Amino acid sequence: MSSHLGREAKASAALVMKTYLLLSLRTLISAVAKLYALLLKAWSFVLYVLRRQIRTIIQYQTVRYDLLPLSPTSRVRLSQVRRKILVLDLDETLIHSHHDGMSRTMVRPGTPPDFILKVIIDRHPVRFFVHKRPHVDFFLEVVSQWYELVVFTASMEIYGSAVAEKLDNNRSILQRRYYRQHCTVELGSYTKNLMAVHGDLASIVILDNSPSAYRGHPDNAIPIKSWFSDPSDTALLNLLPMLDALRFTADVRSVLSRNLHQHRLW
Repeated sequence: MSSHLGREAKASAALVMKTYLLLSLRTLISAVAKLYALLLKAWSFVLYVLRRQIRTIIQYQTVRYDLLPLSPTSRVRLSQVRRKILVLDLDETLIHSHHDGMSRTMVRPGTPPDFILKVIIDRHPVRFFVHKRPHVDFFLEVVSQWYELVVFTASMEIYGSAVAEKLDNNRSILQRRYYRQHCTVELGSYTKNLMAVHGDLASIVILDNSPSAYRGHPDNAIPIKSWFSDPSDTALLNLLPMLDALRFTADVRSVLSRNLHQHRLW
């Protein structure tokens, strides 16, 4: 009888030990899984920070375009012509954005935006993730010294105004702005009437990635390739010499009309 009880006690003890070991193993596996998840999140955050830092370095790296003092001849020439107006498009020209309702975007997953906008459209909150074209801040800083800058976008005002405010960054260089309601619908697309900006077309230049937007004023346009996410893009920097020279002309169309063949490229 006692031996039988002894065997049952041993069996019970073994079962308890086995149960304890299983529970310990499950606890260990659960702890390892949680640790792995935490490490994965930490690594994802590190990658996010690194990507953002790389984008910042590319965006704000030192760029050499020396603004040298004008010669006496250049000062005289500039005093004889009107100060020019540079009309700037936003989407795919200075920035690219996507909202959280889009199933597919042109931006590589995990690429951090430069800023996020929260706007109300048709009573619904919408977040826009905005990426700035490389060197856009430097570009605006330089050309604002040469031109009166005007924003003209086919986007809705509630969105376009918020983007312009971010790009202006309290510098008061993007004060004049035109939006979708100022455009004309032609052939299913929005066109921009530069006469609404200024009556003297000899003094207006428009920078836009969409030829249909300046269909009525090709002689005033500088084409630029659409930008979505390429961090090595230098299109804005490449335009600085041309924009520097154009401000000395009496009529920008005398130069830009020779460039019409480029409008078919993009």
